[in-house]
Amino acid sequence: MEGLIKKTLKFILQERKFKILGSSRTDAMVSANLAAFELFIDEDPLTNLEEFLALFNLNLPADIKVLEIEEVDAKFNIIQHPKQKEYCYLFSYGEKNHPFCAPLMANFQHELDIELMKEGAKIFEGTHNFKNYCAAPTEKTKFEREVVASEISINNMLTANFFPETSYVFTIKGAGFLRYQIRLMMGTLIQLGKGELTLQQIEESLSPENDIVINYIAPASGLILNKIEFE
Repeated sequence: MEGLIKKTLKFILQERKFKILGSSRTDAMVSANLAAFELFIDEDPLTNLEEFLALFNLNLPADIKVLEIEEVDAKFNIIQHPKQKEYCYLFSYGEKNHPFCAPLMANFQHELDIELMKEGAKIFEGTHNFKNYCAAPTEKTKFEREVVASEISINNMLTANFFPETSYVFTIKGAGFLRYQIRLMMGTLIQLGKGELTLQQIEESLSPENDIVINYIAPASGLILNKIEFE
């Protein structure tokens, strides 16, 4: 998405120098319902922000829409500014979904114990060490993260006539997440629902001393960056 935004800005800003800084990155095939980026530019883009917003949307691809634009001062940094992110993972289980579901919803063709998975999701709430829920960490990676909310519920977020009759959403909120953290958490909950892991093993996986291997990464296509709230 960042590349398409840069390409569009280069077209409409012509010779003006600019730079963009995104608030977060997402994996390929992950959707974003609400994302944000900061635009640095040497001069005013157009006569007014409303005109710029209209021209921006006119030239963006059909799958990207800018909802609003706000001027900030030079001290604002979109990465460092306090914020809370909400991700949602849409999924169903059992009979294979209609193919149109594929970009937005993961389907697991196994029986899942949803009630047990709901209990498992709550274990992630609070401040924990997510060393076992991170892909390709570096020496500087900080594994301790706070999860403000983690829950599984019936999906009332998105509907379509080709969606299965019943589907679910794993909702997780926090200031920031590690690479593949949410997909590894979702994969762990799927293993729990299939009877391959226990609640105790999930609790133990959040201990920095535990060497339990968490390696089931849930498909990217069910994950949605749902919103970003700046404080």
